[in-house]
Amino acid sequence: MALEFELNAEPRADLGKGASRRLRLKGDLVPAIIYGGGEAPESISIPHKDLMKATENEAFFSHILTINVGGSKATAIIKDLQRHPAKPRIMHADFQRILQDQAITVDVPLHFVNEESCVGVKTGGGLISHNMTQIRVSCLPSDLPEYIEVDVVNVNVGETVHMSELSLPAGVTIPELAQGKDHDQIVFSVNANKRAEAEAVQAASSSESEPAPEADE
Repeated sequence: MALEFELNAEPRADLGKGASRRLRLKGDLVPAIIYGGGEAPESISIPHKDLMKATENEAFFSHILTINVGGSKATAIIKDLQRHPAKPRIMHADFQRILQDQAITVDVPLHFVNEESCVGVKTGGGLISHNMTQIRVSCLPSDLPEYIEVDVVNVNVGETVHMSELSLPAGVTIPELAQGKDHDQIVFSVNANKRAEAEAVQAASSSESEPAPEADE
C-alpha cells in the first residue's frame, strides 16, 4: 500500500523571530510556511512531534503531502527543512503547494541494489563509492517516484555509473542533464583497493628478497 503523509497545522498571524521562538518554547510547535500553487504564501505552525516523526521516514522527502490548515487541505511537497545545529530539533519548514498539471522538482533518494554481488567488489576486490545518495528530478506530481533504483551488479573496478545511465520511470527527467555533458555527474563507482595492491606488491617484493635456502652438502 502506498505511503501517505498527512500533517495537521494551524495558521499563525504572529510573525517574526520572537514569535517563532515563543512557538518553539511554549507550544512545542515548528513555524513553517506554505507557498505556491497560485495562492498567497501562508504562515503556519505544526506540532514538533508530528513533523519529527514524519521526517524519520526517508519517503517523506519524496512524497506528496497533505497539510490540513484550519479546516482546509493543501497538497504540497517539502522544499526546505532547517534543523538545530546541535539538538534534535526542527527549527523551520518550507512547503510548496502543487498543482496536478504542473511539473515539480524534487530530490529523490537513490537505492543501490546488488552491491554484495557487484563484480568489481566480488571478483576485483574493489571499493564501492557512493558519489550521490539522492538526485533531483522533474515530473508531474502523479509521476513522482519514491526512489530511483540503481543496479550495480555489473560495475567493474575502475568503472562508474553516471546520471545519464540511470533507469528513470516514465515521465521523470533529470533537469541537470539538460545543461550539457559536463553536468552528467558520477553517481556510483568502484575504485581499486590501493592499500591491498600496495600490500600485495610489498609481500611479493619481500618474498623475492629473501635468500634462497642453502643446499645440503
